[in-house]
Amino acid sequence: MARRYFGTDGIRGKVGESPITPDFVLRLGYAAGKVLAQADRWSKAGSRPTVLIGKDTRVSGYMLEAALESGFSAAGVDVMLAGPMPTPGVAYLTRALRLAAGVVISASHNPYYDNGIKFFSADGNKLPDEVELQIEAQLEQPLACAASEQLGKARRLDDAAGRYIEFCKSTFPAAFDLHGLKLVVDCAHGAAYDIAPHVFHELGADIVPIGVAPNGFNINDGVGATAPDALIRSVRANRADLGIALDGDADRLQIVDSSGRLFNGDELLYVLVKDRMSTDGKVPGAVGTLMTNMAVEVALAREGVPFVRAAVGDRYVLEQLRERGWQLGAEGSGHILSLDRHTTGDGIVSALLVLAAIKRSGRTLAELLEGVTLFPQKLINVRMRAGADWKSSAAIKEAVADAERALDGSGRVLIRASGTEPVLRVMVEASQHDAAVRHAQEIARVVEQATS
Repeated sequence: MARRYFGTDGIRGKVGESPITPDFVLRLGYAAGKVLAQADRWSKAGSRPTVLIGKDTRVSGYMLEAALESGFSAAGVDVMLAGPMPTPGVAYLTRALRLAAGVVISASHNPYYDNGIKFFSADGNKLPDEVELQIEAQLEQPLACAASEQLGKARRLDDAAGRYIEFCKSTFPAAFDLHGLKLVVDCAHGAAYDIAPHVFHELGADIVPIGVAPNGFNINDGVGATAPDALIRSVRANRADLGIALDGDADRLQIVDSSGRLFNGDELLYVLVKDRMSTDGKVPGAVGTLMTNMAVEVALAREGVPFVRAAVGDRYVLEQLRERGWQLGAEGSGHILSLDRHTTGDGIVSALLVLAAIKRSGRTLAELLEGVTLFPQKLINVRMRAGADWKSSAAIKEAVADAERALDGSGRVLIRASGTEPVLRVMVEASQHDAAVRHAQEIARVVEQATS
């Protein structure tokens, strides 16, 4: 059965347009509640399941939170409300509090007018495919309501932020602290605005917070991991040692050093693998994606570390890690997985792991990446009409073939559809920057003509 609503990262879209409407989200809460209540853990025990709802700072979060809460209550499921909370924070609290599920209301790095719903299972992992399909099937059933005495109740989890802050700090080695470091922390006006600065400050760092004044409309707007120029400017202006940028729901990470150099998820994965080798002696392997820069793959091979490419999306990186029993994986966008620390990508925890690597080695990030020179990549997003059959386009196939012939083994071409918006991502990687830009622009031009 094909999914109708769930994508690679939950359900996402423009607020007010299907499926991100109050009536649909009400039905989604009811359907998810019915599926959860039927699980053996709750049906056999005769107890009522409880779900945790967290959100980012979009103005639409209030409306969608109320709709979800009503749907769960109608299904006889209790609700705990965490308020603004990073996506990985919801995953952690769901597991720590032994709840039936966690729900995040967020569209991650998207603009404020988008929003989405993402679920975590009781163990803090993304819902299995079969459970998502069960929820979709339940959505086709009529909306009902439990008897009054069976309705779910709701309450605030007042110490949600404090619990998660302590968890983040626990992932940093007890032998180290951050005294003497000046850090700019960019929270993208998102879910971590009142959490991330406390984590780094309580570990001893001198903090310059930016992107910590959400107003419902400015999430990811010129700040955060998807707009690192603000961080680069602030690091230079404040003469900071490092800058840390999160995205709207704080599961992505980008880091800037004192010179203004930006380090992406590919480079940070290499740093973490090398750090793990220094402590554990051996790393069985690491997982990237089809977009991971070839320079990282080459560098890991030089260190004797197997490298596997997953489909783009942290969901697929996670699948490969679990299948192989490995711990470290990442996307260039900044989703970094360290499964011995957390069940999901966590921007704050990943930053602490990188800071621990710096402390342990006594070297700068740039020094830790000596010998790793990224191949130039050019990524162009091309919006396409709904239902466009780009895979069958002869013109697109010919444009890709022309580029690959010209690159002659010294680069790669990748075209993929976004899992969260109607966009085709055209990526060209080449040994020379000009070649990457030229071929990406030509293919993007053809893609736009073929899909508009």
